[in-house]
Amino acid sequence: MRPLTVLIGIIMGSSVAIALGLGMVLIVFLILAGERPQLREEFGPLLIAVALFTVLSGLAVVAFLGNLRQRSWRSVANLGLCGGLLLLSWIYWPRPL
Repeated sequence: MRPLTVLIGIIMGSSVAIALGLGMVLIVFLILAGERPQLREEFGPLLIAVALFTVLSGLAVVAFLGNLRQRSWRSVANLGLCGGLLLLSWIYWPRPL
């Protein structure tokens, strides 16, 4: 396996794990929403995070499969993954107060 494919595999595994973890937190929030009103404030940002990391996971899976099978479109998939990583970094990078 080529080094870039291994790196994309690591990114893929990490993003899928984060997306699944956030999805499980979302399920818990949905169960506890009636009992804990303060959870409603966090529901919107949680939905956005689940959506972003699910999209990143999809991009990583496509890039990984393209690199693994040496497809001609793998460069486009790699650029999409890089764009997704840059977008998430820009969204979640700490900003000075």
